[in-house]
Amino acid sequence: MTPNNLKKTPLCAACEAAGGKMVDFHGWLLPVQFDSILAEHKAVREGAGMFDVSHMGQVFVEGPEAWKFLQYVNTNQIKNTPAAGTYSHLTDEQGCIIDDAISFCLTPEKFLVVVNAACIDTDVAWFKKHAAGFDVTITDDSARWGMIALQGPQALAQAANLIEGVQEMPRFAIKEITLFGAPGYVTRTGYTGEDGVEIMASPEAIVKVWDALLQAGVKPCGLGARDVLRLEAGYLLNGVDADGRQTPYEAGCGWVVKLMKENFIGKPALQAQKAAGLRRRLTGFVLTGAGVPRGGCKVFKDGAEVGVLTSGTYSPLFKGIAVGYADMALQEGDAVEIEVHGRKIPAKKTKTPFYKNRV
Repeated sequence: MTPNNLKKTPLCAACEAAGGKMVDFHGWLLPVQFDSILAEHKAVREGAGMFDVSHMGQVFVEGPEAWKFLQYVNTNQIKNTPAAGTYSHLTDEQGCIIDDAISFCLTPEKFLVVVNAACIDTDVAWFKKHAAGFDVTITDDSARWGMIALQGPQALAQAANLIEGVQEMPRFAIKEITLFGAPGYVTRTGYTGEDGVEIMASPEAIVKVWDALLQAGVKPCGLGARDVLRLEAGYLLNGVDADGRQTPYEAGCGWVVKLMKENFIGKPALQAQKAAGLRRRLTGFVLTGAGVPRGGCKVFKDGAEVGVLTSGTYSPLFKGIAVGYADMALQEGDAVEIEVHGRKIPAKKTKTPFYKNRV
């Protein structure tokens, strides 16, 4: 696609004005970086950085059986206490991941589900397909919202200049707010391993939020830094670390599967997999030699291929880091080799997250 054919967020012009280098991201025109990836990484780890995440989807699930429906389409136990949010996976009948999403309870009969940008149409179609038999209404409201992720040790202090009471919010909470005369939401989650919030507002209001944060000294950050930060923090990148063929157990997210629930899509398959045991699992690796690992690189132990990477990058904190699916026989600390551009580089298996977050 050419830039003219790509979808643009309400903050696209503001990102370009701030010097953003714009790229195609799943059909959206988004900044890959503003300054350097290293400088943006440093801002989030030590101060505050902000990301345009307006491409994310906002889906409202409403009705007397809204919670019951979300329980059925999610692997995790969805909280139905107002202001509470739950991270979970949507899985198919084989237990494979369709998307990872966060369901926020606004009232027991109204939930806001935030989904990944590349999965909006798929998720909405999946919801509507399985809504039969439930007294619910599914509404894709994504086009009506802009969204900023504000992350870093100073993020809450910066947010407090705009949003009263934000510092008292617990993690994974949602709060209805008014910003520049427009209704909105603030959620306290993140994708960087630092504390922070996501601010949702109308397209007009979100531009004013961006400008206010920019004037306050918050550094704009792009997709490049975001990918390094999320990989350091051990967060799953749907579509890359899970491409529709893996279950939550294989993706290292078994904690989101609550088999004690009465029923949910994929439960029988996940029960069977847990009983049988895994043959492979998403695994962390750190290079002990010089190089930058990337998705698709093969992993070897004693000359035999034992895995393949899904994500890899250069981390300012840990140098070459990566995750990939590897044999369960690998143990923490095992020496392996990762093939990068035909050269085998020494590495070792390690636990994730690489970076222990502060929240």
